[in-house]
Amino acid sequence: MIEVQDVFQQYGDAFKNNYNLSVVQLKAMNSISKCRTAALGGHIDTCESCGNMQISYNSCRNRHCPKCQTLSKERWIDNQKHNLLNVGYFHIVFTVPDDLRPIIYQNQTVLYNLLFKSAAETLQELAADKNHLGAKLGFTSILHTWGQNLMFHPHIHCVVPAGGLDPFGKWVHSRKKFFLPVKVLSRKFRGKFLHYLKSAKLDFFGTLLYLQNSDCFQSLLDDCYRKEWIVYCKPPFKTAACVVEYLGRYTHRVAISNNRILKLENSNVSFKWRDYKDNNRMKIMTVSAIEFIRRFLLHILPSGFMKIRHYGFLGNRNKTSNIILCKKLTFTPILQRVKTSAFDLICNIMGRDVSKCPFCGASKSVPRALSPPLCV
Repeated sequence: MIEVQDVFQQYGDAFKNNYNLSVVQLKAMNSISKCRTAALGGHIDTCESCGNMQISYNSCRNRHCPKCQTLSKERWIDNQKHNLLNVGYFHIVFTVPDDLRPIIYQNQTVLYNLLFKSAAETLQELAADKNHLGAKLGFTSILHTWGQNLMFHPHIHCVVPAGGLDPFGKWVHSRKKFFLPVKVLSRKFRGKFLHYLKSAKLDFFGTLLYLQNSDCFQSLLDDCYRKEWIVYCKPPFKTAACVVEYLGRYTHRVAISNNRILKLENSNVSFKWRDYKDNNRMKIMTVSAIEFIRRFLLHILPSGFMKIRHYGFLGNRNKTSNIILCKKLTFTPILQRVKTSAFDLICNIMGRDVSKCPFCGASKSVPRALSPPLCV
């Protein structure tokens, strides 16, 4: 199977010679290129019974690496599943117009934070309104920066329980097939984001230098005010198990998974993508390897940036007591929290006991460490 790593290893040097990379982009690129290779070292497992030897190389653990997200995802899900309630859950997506994407890319930390802030305040304020729900929400927000074609498309996914706590500490249910009016969500989100954008400290360079002129910047804001922003709410999940599965798919996803890459030949990369503008049809896109790398690196997040955030009664403040109260009000069983070990998670992922030899079933010996070559 062709992987992102293969593209980086074969064409990464050519890309570095033609593009200026940020420190985090360069670090991600180098980490992905070396992931699970001898360059990072590893260990040898030897079966004392049959003598079979298995070499396991270390992972890079970079959060943008397609290979390194499975264990992190399973560990995160194991922590979050104790917070689920016995109610429906809605999936709400907040997007921004194409005109703003270049500005967001040039000011990632500032404007990613504003995306989170605007989406969260929109949901919280509308839900608190007695005309809609009259309750305090608790929800999880996740930042994605890509579309299926790997182009830059920043948007916020929110997973929201169908209800919340009213001012008297009682649970208020939303309608089963309806959460909040989408047009109201869209216009409030638009107003909030543009209000914060207007007062934000932004940098403009390259093709956006003209926006340093206040009249040009105001003209752009006016154009965005006149547009209807796309905010949509997907049908609610049926069970808490569906929510867990869904969260796992979205929280630790990277720009493209290895199983979507079909070919790497003649300096071109072909990958599968879903065209949402053409009835969600699955298509194949072919781009040069250099262009593929460029698009992938558009989605490397700033160092230390938190792309998963919790709000309302799921926020850190009084989270434990709030969740216990919500579970009682929604008749959700309160089970003793048992943390699954990393070993058990790995066994679940692999579908077998990894401490046993895959050939004879006997226990392996103590693994022997392999040091990475000194020349690397």
